[in-house]
Amino acid sequence: MKKQTLIAIIAHDNKKADMIQFLIKNGITLQHDKVKLIATGILGRNAEKSGFKVKKMLPCSMGGDAQIASKVAEGKINIVFMFTDPLVTNAHEVDIKMLVRICDVHNVPLATNEATAQLFLNAIVQRL
Repeated sequence: MKKQTLIAIIAHDNKKADMIQFLIKNGITLQHDKVKLIATGILGRNAEKSGFKVKKMLPCSMGGDAQIASKVAEGKINIVFMFTDPLVTNAHEVDIKMLVRICDVHNVPLATNEATAQLFLNAIVQRL
């Protein structure tokens, strides 16, 4: 039996709708019984409203990205999709950099845009 793939999803406010559209577009893969989603608060609720099962963390501004980073460090997350808006400065930029650093330290793939996330998902499909 193949093990589960746990994917964390995070999105800046201006990218939340893009993330939901990405999830819907890839619904067959992301709703596979071997794929589990974990998300920060608001994005998680939006994903649930779109029909996805999601384990929700706190909102990013309340430490949700730090919660996800700790799960990456513990080896519990296999991949992170974090759609960022490069044109907007975020109040919790330090937390975002921390998550990127933790992914790098633990060699966990991190996609910051849809094109990269799609490439990662295409690779996951091969393993399902």
